[in-house]
Amino acid sequence: MPQVFETYIPLPTTLGCTPKLRTATKGNNVIRGVPIVNGELGQLSAKIRTFLEESVALCQPDRIHIVDGGDKESATLLNILHAQGTIQPLPKYDNCWLARTNPTDVARVESKTFICTDKREQTIPTPKAGVNGTLGNWISPEGYDTAIRSRFPGCMKGRTMFVVPFSMGPIASPLSKFGIEITDSAYVVCSMRIMTRMGLEVLEKLADNSDFIKCLHSVGTPINGKISMPSWPCDPERTIILHKPANNEIVSYGSGYGGNSLLGKKCFALRIGSTIAQREGWLAEHMLILGITDPNGVKKYIVAAFPSACGKTNLAMMNPTLPGYTMECVGDDIAWMKFDSKGQLRAINPENGFFGVAPGTSMETNPNAMNTVYKNTIFTNVAATSDGGVFWEGMEKEISPDVEITDWLGQPWKLGVSKTPAAHPNSRFCAPASQCPIIDSAWEDNEGVPISAILFGGRRPEGVPLVYEANSWAHGVFVGSAMRSETTAAAEHKGKMIMNDPFAMRPFFGYNFGDYLKHWLSMEQRAEKAGGHPPKIFHINWFRKDAKGKFLWPGFGENSRVLEWILRRIDDQDCYRDTPIGRVPSAGALNLDGLKSPVDEKELFAIPKQFWLKEVDEIKQYYDNQLPHDLPQEIAKELQKLTVRVEQM
Repeated sequence: MPQVFETYIPLPTTLGCTPKLRTATKGNNVIRGVPIVNGELGQLSAKIRTFLEESVALCQPDRIHIVDGGDKESATLLNILHAQGTIQPLPKYDNCWLARTNPTDVARVESKTFICTDKREQTIPTPKAGVNGTLGNWISPEGYDTAIRSRFPGCMKGRTMFVVPFSMGPIASPLSKFGIEITDSAYVVCSMRIMTRMGLEVLEKLADNSDFIKCLHSVGTPINGKISMPSWPCDPERTIILHKPANNEIVSYGSGYGGNSLLGKKCFALRIGSTIAQREGWLAEHMLILGITDPNGVKKYIVAAFPSACGKTNLAMMNPTLPGYTMECVGDDIAWMKFDSKGQLRAINPENGFFGVAPGTSMETNPNAMNTVYKNTIFTNVAATSDGGVFWEGMEKEISPDVEITDWLGQPWKLGVSKTPAAHPNSRFCAPASQCPIIDSAWEDNEGVPISAILFGGRRPEGVPLVYEANSWAHGVFVGSAMRSETTAAAEHKGKMIMNDPFAMRPFFGYNFGDYLKHWLSMEQRAEKAGGHPPKIFHINWFRKDAKGKFLWPGFGENSRVLEWILRRIDDQDCYRDTPIGRVPSAGALNLDGLKSPVDEKELFAIPKQFWLKEVDEIKQYYDNQLPHDLPQEIAKELQKLTVRVEQM
């Protein structure tokens, strides 16, 4: 008999827990003979009931729990997870918990993530012969069905099946979309409560039999029946994350962690979201949303797409150093954007919380994030302290020397002595966005906030200026498509290298990248047809270094100086000069007053010809290798024009 993981276990009275959830059921409150132990069958629309019946028949759970999203339910589930050893309380903070995962289940698994379409070219561009495609993974409908049949039958035996109704975006917003996630993980339920609007209000919105995204998830049962860590069951050898855009369907097996299991996040908000956006004429993007108010009280909003390790969350929650400026956060990770009836691009943050990388976050680098996470937060794979708190790399100045540290693997750890990281490099905090000290007052505006600029960026140690503005919408789309960034050293890389990450979306495209570019290009006409115009597009690089390897720009709150210049360009102020790659601040246009240390403005904005000749050649090589048949002509023309301008320098 395979080992199973029982969610509904008796709770020790010493925990002082809320009594376990109701188990009495009415005679007709069953699905295929499986009792519903929380909630009523009558709450479900016909479409939801059909999805549930199919899932019950496939997964064979012992009981069904329809999630209501209430405080009592959340407290009970957290206490159950505590009793099982999945999480431990952090008494130093208010209602905070720490989870330690199985060491084999710690991050998104791109190599096991697939999009299912009838034809391969609907999902991914056909690369040049002999070249490995890097813009997504395709699986055939037959392969999709086989993957499910070989994993899911009976995978929830002995477990509770949770039915999680959730909204991506404010429930009343016309830009929002709804989903039902079926899962056997109480950790997922508790995390989805933070990351989405979840519960009975969503069921009420779906009562009219409206469509929703079907999300099926199981932590899995290993084929040999052996669960190496009962408090965190998973099946890493057979983990797979599947998407079928034609059916608005996500299926995930074998992982309980992050983007693999919180299916509203990358799977729905970006991969499926981008396919819906293409069909309906809007954009689902891997972007932060930030509000900026100048000293005159004029407020504008921007969105920004940065790859990992490029300061995205820090920018979203920045404390500006420029006097008179305030900045507020609408979202730190995902933006859904649509032109309104007047041609104004508007954006919502479809998420309800932050699922942020912990290491590197500190009171020095991001005090607003730190002040967000000390209540109602689930930490995963960070270190624990003997005074009931948490620790990770970056918090060295914030830890008392007499406090003992236990690392993410549960082993003793000493600062300055231990050779391994205290927290896993991908350890996370999952915290409600509403707790952020600088959350924007309009962050849940049903119509979305008006977007005035789009920023792309990457970690480029040489050659790329601090900021430049695209010459046109088509040029800006080209800039997004050509985004490149220095990677941090990882297992699959021998060292740091420059990698392409177009639109910071490389792992998240839901359909062919060539068609994605065509969709972006079409946005200009869509805006103009409604009587508006698309936002200006800029490229940012906080990370340029001098010949000695030192950063040329101080970053963090000083980045507000760059945003000030961007605001001036939004207003069409004449504060720029043309260069072969785009518009950069003219001499004296970037406000450097009051900087603690002088910066070399000339070097910050230098555009070395040899560097850019190599850059355009590598961009062309990337297009030729990855999109030999799918690159839109408009993008090819922008590359050609850039090449000519650089050659004429």
